[in-house]
Amino acid sequence: MKDVNRIKLVLVEKKHTSKWLAEQLGVTDMIVSRWKTNKIQPSMHQFIEIARLFQVNIKDLLEVDFIFKIVFPNV
Repeated sequence: MKDVNRIKLVLVEKKHTSKWLAEQLGVTDMIVSRWKTNKIQPSMHQFIEIARLFQVNIKDLLEVDFIFKIVFPNV
C-alpha cells in the first residue's frame, strides 16, 4: 500500500480545508501542503493541536490502522 498521509485523510473526513487548518494553527497553507505530501512533518506540539482540532486521538494520526478505518469503513 502506498504511503498515505493521515492529516490529508482526516481533513477530507472532517470536511475541512488545508486553509482552515493553516488558519487554526497559525501556519501558512504551504506548510500544511507540505505536511500533506510528507515533505515535512508537524512538530509534536502541532500533532497534538491537530488531534484536538479534529477531535481524534493523536494515535489516530500516527497509526496505520486509522487509515483502514477511513479507506475501508465497512470492513
